[in-house]
Amino acid sequence: MPDLPAPAEVARASQALGLAATAPELHGALCGWLAGGGEDSPAWVGKVMADAAVPPAPAGGALEQLRQATVAQIDDGEFSFQLLLGEDELPLRERAQALFDWCRSFLGGFGLAAGAQPPLSEEGNEALNDLGRLAAASVLEIDEDEEEDESALSELEEFVRVAVLLLHGDCVLGPRHRRTLN
Repeated sequence: MPDLPAPAEVARASQALGLAATAPELHGALCGWLAGGGEDSPAWVGKVMADAAVPPAPAGGALEQLRQATVAQIDDGEFSFQLLLGEDELPLRERAQALFDWCRSFLGGFGLAAGAQPPLSEEGNEALNDLGRLAAASVLEIDEDEEEDESALSELEEFVRVAVLLLHGDCVLGPRHRRTLN
């Protein structure tokens, strides 16, 4: 299974293409695009940014590695899917904001791929609504010394991982399975 590139590598590659998106924003948008049924393509950056003028990610570069690893992880039945949020050493406040930014971008990519009426289960609708609440959240007050806040962030990250896989199941795996049965 390919590994996700380091967030700093993704940030440099984003800047090289002239994008203002951070690593968490790009990964969130890519995950939303894929979970919503968007095409796995080297031209993914322009698609998730809704800008046809954005060139495809250079072969062998960090953005191509990001796409390949994300596709492998999101399709993996072993739940190896991970979020690219930033370095673990970042302050809790920055990691929390990265998660909210990731969710905001996920919703954009998901909407572009799935459209206005995606084929969601009841659980999928709830997960999408919850991701919307996280996307609208902001970091208010965090006590960097409290384990409770660290634990809460870990729980939110785990929820987001599961929600993405649920939405991917509803929009991609479910229809793929129905086609195989027919």
